[in-house]
Amino acid sequence: MTEILQGSLCERLDPRETPDVALAMIDAEGTVVGWTTTAERLVGYPAAEVMGRPISTILPLTRRTLREWSTSEQCLARGGWSGTSTVRHRDGHALKASLRISLLWGQGRQIHWLVSGTDIASLSPAASTGWVRDSLLTHTPIGIVVRDRDLRCAWANDAMEQQDGVPWDQRLGRGLAAALSDPEAERLEKVMRQALDSGITTVHEYRTWPPADPRREHAIAASYFRLEDADGQAMGVCCMSVDVTAAQRARERLAILSEASTRIGNSLDVMQIGQELADIAVPLLADYVNVDLAESIQFGEAPFARIGPSDHRRPVLRRAGVASIHPGVPESPWARGDLVAVPPNSPFTKVLSSGRSHLEPVLDGSPGTWFDHDPDRARTMRESGMHSLMIVPIRTRHAFLGTAVFIRTEEPTPFQEDDLLLAEELVSRTALSLDNARRYAQERSASLTLQRNLLPQCLVQGTAIETASRYLPADADNGVGGDWFDVIPLSGARTALVVGDVVGHGINAAATMGRLRTAVHTLAELDLAPDELLAHLDDTVRRLTEEDADSHDPTRVTGATCLYAVYDPVSRKCALARAGHPPPAVIDPRGKVTFPDLPTGTPLGVGMGVPFEAVELELPEGSRLALYTDGLIESRDHDIGAGMKRLGDALAHPGRSLEGLCSSVMETLPTQSPCDDVTLLIARTHALSASQTTCWELPGDPAVVRCARTLVTRQLARWGLERLEASTQLIVSELVTNAVRHATGPIGLRMIRHRVLTCEVSDTSDTLPRLRHAGTSDEGGRGLYIVAQLCRRHGTRCLTPGGKTVWAEQELDPGI
Repeated sequence: MTEILQGSLCERLDPRETPDVALAMIDAEGTVVGWTTTAERLVGYPAAEVMGRPISTILPLTRRTLREWSTSEQCLARGGWSGTSTVRHRDGHALKASLRISLLWGQGRQIHWLVSGTDIASLSPAASTGWVRDSLLTHTPIGIVVRDRDLRCAWANDAMEQQDGVPWDQRLGRGLAAALSDPEAERLEKVMRQALDSGITTVHEYRTWPPADPRREHAIAASYFRLEDADGQAMGVCCMSVDVTAAQRARERLAILSEASTRIGNSLDVMQIGQELADIAVPLLADYVNVDLAESIQFGEAPFARIGPSDHRRPVLRRAGVASIHPGVPESPWARGDLVAVPPNSPFTKVLSSGRSHLEPVLDGSPGTWFDHDPDRARTMRESGMHSLMIVPIRTRHAFLGTAVFIRTEEPTPFQEDDLLLAEELVSRTALSLDNARRYAQERSASLTLQRNLLPQCLVQGTAIETASRYLPADADNGVGGDWFDVIPLSGARTALVVGDVVGHGINAAATMGRLRTAVHTLAELDLAPDELLAHLDDTVRRLTEEDADSHDPTRVTGATCLYAVYDPVSRKCALARAGHPPPAVIDPRGKVTFPDLPTGTPLGVGMGVPFEAVELELPEGSRLALYTDGLIESRDHDIGAGMKRLGDALAHPGRSLEGLCSSVMETLPTQSPCDDVTLLIARTHALSASQTTCWELPGDPAVVRCARTLVTRQLARWGLERLEASTQLIVSELVTNAVRHATGPIGLRMIRHRVLTCEVSDTSDTLPRLRHAGTSDEGGRGLYIVAQLCRRHGTRCLTPGGKTVWAEQELDPGI
């Protein structure tokens, strides 16, 4: 099976379906003077039966036709005739063949013809179509040389001179080595000798530099057939050759583009994408490549628009990618990540203003050119031997993202138009990836900004608790998540700690996180127990999920997890409840770490209706409580158990500060670019001493109001808070009076001195007081209004199993 057609067809036909080419040589009168075994297979005639006989016994080709062709200018210009014709087989049947009859010249301008044919029926259905069939032997310029037994050229067609540059008169009568001064000549003669001796068609591919294109290496595919006489003896060898450079370049370009599709755009980092373009282009296309991107797109901002000819702006570019065949990239004056200046009146500014690529096959660095305005590039060009340049704009439909520069130094062949087309295709694919990354960076930046603004900027610190926190967003491939944390001061010197995680990533998750954080603050103001608060928060998430159910948005939020804890410094007890969230870590003063067994609870928004359960723990003075999200303990390569052990080991350091402890935990992460957000909140608990709190139990008698004022006055004197005596007496009088009037049973009065002064009155009634605006004639309804004017804040919390506590807080004197 011959490969000559395979080369000419590039990749149009499957090589396994490439048919045999039958060859026969005839003289000017149409007499067969050379025969091949492939011709015998096609028409069934052995050499003994056709040699010396007219070709017209097989083909409808007369002597007259051959004479007309030999004088026809059109035939001479085309080097012969090609088309389809009916060929008579030896057994009598006719077959349709695709023929090419090539004109050969010999000594004294004698004429011979080489007949090459292929049975159309042997082609595949795809190959038997008109234009493919014609391309077999018609449209591809095939060089033909017939050599004698000594491998001296006897006949040749005009196409051979186009391939190797050897004129016809210098070729005839000479061996290949004598006519062609090419190191490949001796190897080709060995291939021809092998075909001549064995009678087996031989295929060979070699490289040459034809005179028509001396700067570019050409690939030639050649097939060698032995010509036989009537006795079946070798009379010479016929060489048919095709320039397959275009096909080879096409395959190389397809290979580069195929590799680029797998290597470019695997990341959402614009700097990495720029480097991927440089890496794929060196050395396949250029010896040195740099990719400069607009400074703004790295942060998701809009790229710069096209610069007009009269616009004096100079865009700021940053070197995103650089690659070279030389170690250390000596061709680049700027390192990756450096800002790059765009020289004025240069091809770079022309590319940015016109939007069209710039091709400079032979780079001109002589004085008076644009290099005068860019001495750094001029010096680098001279030192590295740059001689050919392409500048391709990286652009989207609406704006420019940057430029890609391709340069050759060691490769002697200058860039051509087909190189520019390949570079533009590579850059076009890169631009799509860059624009996707820019849009993602824009959304990620918006999500991070939203999340930063929604998360607490400064954690509340008090006498009962100290806190420190860390937040690490997910890597660029996964996007910002919906983690949040908070420290909320409650009444009675208590503090609420909360950590949550919204399912999903992106700006929707960040926005939902903000809504849930606000909801938690609102519910915390109601002084709800942890399990009750999670139940209300679950209703909120379900309502949000139902609202988004009809949006068909794949990024809509479908749930969340949460851990809510309330610490009371008076009793040193901490009440906790969780909704599908990882358990907290409790570190005692000696550094022992435990993960308490809390009821897991269902994630928020699941809608299973299962009630949440709260657990109460007693914490020794100086204990630490660590709340976190699953991103801290989960990873693709390790299970959650290994993550919790790693966390426990990092927390088991009682001597470290809270900030140092947070840093130690974050340093244990397997990667600083996690696939999920990482949130950590650590709190150190403190207990209030007995001297900071006092309480009394009073009977439900109206006369007890005077007693309550007296008790409060004495306690304020002990604490040195006489300045607050008048306001505190009035607050306690109103609260105790309301308890006596609207409840039954004993009344509790408690005062707490911490960062504020808290007065609490408890009773057995479940009826919550409401702030009203009493009319001028009303006898009551002014109690809570008076309290609200005297304190910084006030409220009511329910007690378990029944009753309520009404409280009010006043600011302490700053000097105390």
